[in-house]
Amino acid sequence: MRITLVIPQMLRSTVGGAGTLRLSLDEEATLRQLLDELAVTHPALERRLRDETRTLRRYVNFYVDGTECRALDGAATALGDGVEVRIVPSVAGG
Repeated sequence: MRITLVIPQMLRSTVGGAGTLRLSLDEEATLRQLLDELAVTHPALERRLRDETRTLRRYVNFYVDGTECRALDGAATALGDGVEVRIVPSVAGG
């Protein structure tokens, strides 16, 4: 199945400047499997999204067709064919 991954401006340098990536994954893939694929194809990006234990970084949000993954099943969120996954880093200041 095909997944569209939307990359925010601040992370595009990790994927050669691309604003989107189109990835092919197995049927029944999850967000975790998408990130595992990124660990192989775009490791610099994946390291910004998960920590050394492969846990989602708490300051990075993943929207699966408009719904934040933590409101679904987190990294176990199922992805369907044609789904859009949008990476949205948290921004803080003070």
